[in-house]
Amino acid sequence: MANRFDLPPEFSLIARHFRPLAGPGALELGDDAALLTPPAGRDLVLTADAMVGGVHFLPDDPPDLVGRKLLRVNLSDLAAKGATPLGYLMTVSAPRGTPDAWFAGFAAGLAADQAVFGVSLLGGDTTATPGPLSLSLTIIGHVAPGAMVRRVGAQPGDGIWVTGTIGDGALGLAVAQGRLADPSGHLRDRYRLPQPRVGLAIAGVASAGMDVSDGLVQDLGHLCRAAGLAAAVEAARVPLSEAARAAGPGWLATCLTGGDDYELLLAVPPAREAALAQAAHAAGMPVTRIGRFHAGAPGVMVRDPTGREISLERGGWSHF
Repeated sequence: MANRFDLPPEFSLIARHFRPLAGPGALELGDDAALLTPPAGRDLVLTADAMVGGVHFLPDDPPDLVGRKLLRVNLSDLAAKGATPLGYLMTVSAPRGTPDAWFAGFAAGLAADQAVFGVSLLGGDTTATPGPLSLSLTIIGHVAPGAMVRRVGAQPGDGIWVTGTIGDGALGLAVAQGRLADPSGHLRDRYRLPQPRVGLAIAGVASAGMDVSDGLVQDLGHLCRAAGLAAAVEAARVPLSEAARAAGPGWLATCLTGGDDYELLLAVPPAREAALAQAAHAAGMPVTRIGRFHAGAPGVMVRDPTGREISLERGGWSHF
């Protein structure tokens, strides 16, 4: 008589919570790999991000919002490349004893945003860990051949443009930590649930770009180093939400360097500014020019309304 064994617990968990998220290429999560046919004549774009409990989200954050944030921070990277989302791979490493209700909420959040952004789960892995909850997601998108917007490419005279508002995510973390009041709840919501700028047609418009995840000044420095240029930012032009303005001028440095914005940071030649405005209008996304690139040693200068440099202790978030 053949030996019969119960289904391992992780397979039961996958069947309950993650199989409903699987798309056609996932083979119902029953194999060791996914099978993906890219759209004809398109280049694939792949990017990955990790989130660790206590670092990128707080232990009491609702699990559905943790799932949505994990997907959205990766969608933001695709948006910065001008790519259309296709699907994703995910790894979940959870401490033993994590309640099944947590996984149910996490999967429900992913399902909600899969419907919003038109993506599906292709595969991944689940495992136990003695450490904090650790999540990793690799997202796949596609662009027309040669159309991906890269970090390198900014030219002297290009305008520095951002979408949306800057600083809400960092201030939202301060709210969650009890360091700042947030009567409207706007700031904490922005920290927990980024708004990836998927759908903004930047291919052929932006000469370079990336998303703002580690702080506006620090991420702009990456574009400067890639191009061998300097950048000047006018602090008064940096778009702030009403809630961020209400926090007061003492929080300006946090807005400029705190990160977690997941807005797009773009280099756009003056001749293409009208095209950017048209693309932003079509996508329903606000865009603001906050400065310009110019010849000089790579670096970022932030000026106050009088033209004097604002001294900042740091440029942004460090991962190590």
